[in-house]
Amino acid sequence: MNRSALPGEPYPLGATFDGSGTNFALFSEGAEGVELCLFDGAGNEERVAVRERTEGVWHCCLPGVNPGQLYGYRVYGVYDPENGHRFNPNKLLVDPYARELSGEVDWEYPHFGYVLGEDDLEPDVEDNAAGMPKGRVVDNSFDWGGDRAPGTRWDETVVYEAHVKGFTKLHPGVPEELRGTYLGLASDAAIEHLVGLGVTAVELLPVHAFVQDKHLVENGLRNYWGYNSIGFFAPENRYAGGNPVAEFKEMVKRLHAAGLEVILDVVYNHTAEGNHMGPTLSFRGIDNAAYYRLTDDRRFYVDYTGTGNSLNLYHPRVLQLVMDSLRYWVEEMRVDGFRFDLASTLMREEHEFDAWSGFARAVRQDPVLQDVKLIAEPWDVGEGGYRVGGFPAPFSEWNGKYRDAVRAYWKGEGGLVGELAYRLTGSSDLYAGRGPRASVNFVTAHDGFTLNDLVSYNDKHNEANGEDNRDGESSNESWNHGVEGPTDDGEVLALRACQRRNLLATLLLSQGVPMVLAGDEMGRTQGGNNNAYCQDNEISWLDWNLSEDDTALLDFTRRLLGLREEHPAFRRKRFFKGRAEGGVPDAAWLTPDGSEMTDEEWDTAFARSLGLWLLASTDETVGEPDDDFLLLFNAHHEEIPFTLPGPPEIRWTVLLDTSHEGDSEPDGFFKPGDEYPLEARSLAVLKGPRREEG
Repeated sequence: MNRSALPGEPYPLGATFDGSGTNFALFSEGAEGVELCLFDGAGNEERVAVRERTEGVWHCCLPGVNPGQLYGYRVYGVYDPENGHRFNPNKLLVDPYARELSGEVDWEYPHFGYVLGEDDLEPDVEDNAAGMPKGRVVDNSFDWGGDRAPGTRWDETVVYEAHVKGFTKLHPGVPEELRGTYLGLASDAAIEHLVGLGVTAVELLPVHAFVQDKHLVENGLRNYWGYNSIGFFAPENRYAGGNPVAEFKEMVKRLHAAGLEVILDVVYNHTAEGNHMGPTLSFRGIDNAAYYRLTDDRRFYVDYTGTGNSLNLYHPRVLQLVMDSLRYWVEEMRVDGFRFDLASTLMREEHEFDAWSGFARAVRQDPVLQDVKLIAEPWDVGEGGYRVGGFPAPFSEWNGKYRDAVRAYWKGEGGLVGELAYRLTGSSDLYAGRGPRASVNFVTAHDGFTLNDLVSYNDKHNEANGEDNRDGESSNESWNHGVEGPTDDGEVLALRACQRRNLLATLLLSQGVPMVLAGDEMGRTQGGNNNAYCQDNEISWLDWNLSEDDTALLDFTRRLLGLREEHPAFRRKRFFKGRAEGGVPDAAWLTPDGSEMTDEEWDTAFARSLGLWLLASTDETVGEPDDDFLLLFNAHHEEIPFTLPGPPEIRWTVLLDTSHEGDSEPDGFFKPGDEYPLEARSLAVLKGPRREEG
């Protein structure tokens, strides 16, 4: 069948069905010719020459092409890697704007633009179409019913970082056919856990369509995390039973109905095509010199990401790609926010980090993005890439300094009380112009040890990854408490359990936005693997068969989140001011003898204990009086008697003490001047009476 293409329109980019046909538009400023390739269910290919070109966009319209049609592109031009050009029409290419992909890369086919085994200077002439995923024309119609975004305020937000598949793959309460899918995450059992826990937002590891790495497939492994994107508009189809677009939307709709926001971990800093010796799957063959940052000699790639390439947001069309993608996921898929992987790469202009880069300015002025949550991972692997505290509004940030300080403190390192004080109160030293909401606090994340493993291993154990344990971070501030890995030693187990409670209580009662790693609330282990990116199996999946200790930890986490929700003292909108001029203090730092910390005491190398007195009712952003609270910290290896402060009429009640199991905290009241027995390596929270306004 020979089709005649109508001219069509250059925008919107991608494949757009209008009810009677489909418009196709592809950006490539360096191409000499473009063919649209249509495929039937048997894999037969029909090529249609795209002749119209407007400002670097090749476009056509095909009447009668309906949703479900599979397609790809072949792009013609010079193959001249030494000048940055890698056009090769023998390679079928994925549309960067494809809303859905069918199939995945089959590495039995020749996907490399050069002859594999040789250098990259001569083009390969073999065809790869049979082993390539294809774009699918979609019908975006969906019944959203009465869907409304929860619109959770930052000060009320608790983020739960989870993997779509791993969260429900082993969940006995999720119907078997839905386990590991978008609809599994939206099942009654999954939502019951999330709502019952008390989190408000689910941050999903990448769901943009991604590629299984060739070397992993050859070694019998799989890319589990998904930081290997090939399509920034298409939901990953491995997590769907049939229609990934519709099922993703249904997941969002159900989570919204339960009051839960959906945040996507997005990877716009690089693609799955790797360095100059990588495969030609999409961007490289469409317009390598435009889509990627190239070195001065043009043959090689600038790599700020550690993956072999960096996407070139300095080019306006590539920046447009990212912005179009963000708007699509907000407007069409109705997500509530984004966490930007290696966000420092996105903020580089020619090379240097620029807080007001083109990307930052585009985000700041975009009306679609004004009401969504934007979270930066504020580093990359390039020079000058560590930028914690350096991102502009409206970005919040993963606070890596919070993670490091809290881990080191509870490990028992001295001289950290000053650093800890900043982290507990929202990191005003980092985010003075943005407020506590800018600090996304975390102790663990997908990349690294789980909470259980953080207190159970001194060293990483990544042998299952097939890299002789060379991969993954070696410096983790972890501590096995005397035994490496599993043990039957009761004392070791008790100390580990207390340390898990310490870390969770610190995280969930700190100012800022807490992020909990899925499974940490119930003792999930990866057996010491701190880089489980390639473990799509029981190493990474959540185990819902809980022990008595796991259940106790889950109950403890629920108590903490309930305490945070009930009391605005733990989630202020503004930083503490200390002692206001002519007024009462809103917070005070105390030594174990009950007196306020002096400048000299902040710098004491052996100090491992301190108290924080929150006088919450003085926060004008709260809107109602709250209780006073004492947070007492002791990372010493011995008990510290802590003299309680306050006027004579006050009475302190113990809400929780991490040295005690479950609800076995001390009963009764403590008066000012009494000594509270703060056990070794423990944290206690005491409540004073509610103070009325005026």
